[in-house]
Parts: sequence; structure tokens; C-alpha cells
Amino acid sequence: MNHYNESISNKQVVEHDVIMRGRKILEITGVKQVESFDNEEFLLETVMGFLAVRGQNLQMKNLDVDKGIVSIKGKVFDLIYVDEHHEEKAKGFFSKLFR
Repeated sequence: MNHYNESISNKQVVEHDVIMRGRKILEITGVKQVESFDNEEFLLETVMGFLAVRGQNLQMKNLDVDKGIVSIKGKVFDLIYVDEHHEEKAKGFFSKLFR
């Protein structure tokens, strides 16, 4: 059973989970925005920072903006979180993304 966004006293609680099935399907909750994507890399803004998903033949299987859910299929190589605590690494990472 899946529990996603629940409202409690006018505040919305958003959980962030990453579920991988067989390294072929990713289900990610707590997604604020899809920054960019192609068949080798997705960059997602989540409630816990930016998440980069890299792989091969990646495709967006499902996107539910209201619930903050993204499903990706393809062969996953790595998942990397980039947040404000690692700004120098983030700058290098983003410069590689946007070459």
C-alpha cells in the first residue's frame, strides 16, 4: 500500500522515497520539479535536494505533478543527491550537465 502526500492541519507533508525494482524501474516521490531529462540522465528537484539519475535508455514512464511522483524506466547506473551542503561539488556537477 502506498501513502504519498497527506494534509495535516493545513500543512502538506511530502515524503521522499526512491524505490528501485530490478535496476530497471524507479519510482520517486517528493518530486517538486523535473529540471531536465534525456535518455541518459534525469535531474529532479526533490523535497530533499536535487537528485540526478544516470543510466541508459531512460524514459519517463509516469509523471504526476500534483502528487510529486515520477517513474523512470531503463537501465539505472547511479543516483546522486546534490544539495546546498555540497555547493562546490554541485557547481562542478551542474557545469558537466549543461556543457
